[in-house]
Amino acid sequence: MNQVYIIVDMQNDFIDGALGTAEAPAIIPRIEALLQAAKKDESNTTDFIFTQDTHTEDYLDTQEGRKLPIPHCIRDTKGWQICKALLPYSLFATVLEKPAFASTDLVEETAPYDRIVLMGLCTDICVIANALLLKAYFPEKEIAVVRDCCAGATVAGHEEALRAMERCQIDII
Repeated sequence: MNQVYIIVDMQNDFIDGALGTAEAPAIIPRIEALLQAAKKDESNTTDFIFTQDTHTEDYLDTQEGRKLPIPHCIRDTKGWQICKALLPYSLFATVLEKPAFASTDLVEETAPYDRIVLMGLCTDICVIANALLLKAYFPEKEIAVVRDCCAGATVAGHEEALRAMERCQIDII
């Protein structure tokens, strides 16, 4: 089976920066372990796609900026960069910059895969947005989210998002 891991927005601003949470750093070693195992497993073909939330200096003038007036993931800043521990994996992956919660580019990038597995930040915003987008485009593909490799903006938001995705027939593993 060919599969793709989508690592959503594992950027400094969501870990220990402007929108960081206490839970976010804890998922880094779990994601890294999954990526290492996938690279070593010769029986499966697993590719990686990293999404990278990307804003410009005029962020506060955007709809998102007006509703969430906390500048974050401004292109070419430290907060925009993928965290140091996962950066080496992004070097041989597809990296998709996205100006909003979900990336429509994922549709084309994931079309060849039988199984799509998502992990990253934030469960209740960008992970759920991308998972639901992919499920809408590919209702018959196996789409999964790794519970312990995600963290939400809040713990309650994380749990609510997982339940919502499960109700939409996204596997929570």
